[in-house]
Amino acid sequence: MYRDLISDNEYDNEYEFTGAERAAEKERRVSKKDQIISLFTSGISSVEDLAMITRARPSYIASVLQEAGLMSGYFDLYTTTSHPMNVYSKFFAGRLGYRDEVTARQSVELIERYYRQFETAGDRAGQHHALMMAMTMFDRARWTRKPREAEIFRQWLVARLTEARLFEATEKRRGGEAEGLRDRGRRKDGEKSE
Repeated sequence: MYRDLISDNEYDNEYEFTGAERAAEKERRVSKKDQIISLFTSGISSVEDLAMITRARPSYIASVLQEAGLMSGYFDLYTTTSHPMNVYSKFFAGRLGYRDEVTARQSVELIERYYRQFETAGDRAGQHHALMMAMTMFDRARWTRKPREAEIFRQWLVARLTEARLFEATEKRRGGEAEGLRDRGRRKDGEKSE
């Protein structure tokens, strides 16, 4: 509208130049992904430094670098389960979700099955991994505004923590009973109890 009111050729040239300049700028613009890879290959290998320079989240940087085959061994809340963290990852890779309540329940059933399997085997590292998977799914669900799905994982976690507290209380009582039996045995033998 205002352009029609101004017949100055300088304005027309400036307007066209600005438009052309914008187009050239878009062509020169490098994607964040390309920028991360370029910086990494030029020697900046710290995820923290790359995050600061590119203003991207560390999770995104790690996923870009892992996808490009430039990095491995980085894990956080958003790291895909397709990159194995340890020997237990294979049990859960690509099998957990929180799309809806049914999927969340199926995921908890799988986590529970492996948690109990590891418990039976006395494999505490396996149990820890199962707990970690449940916590990860809980956090992912709640931070993507899926409170019902998150609640399914939370309830399972609370139940496991309650079991741990009950186990510790039982062990403490057993330890106290054993201590009492030792004390009584010492007194019979004429020793002082400490």
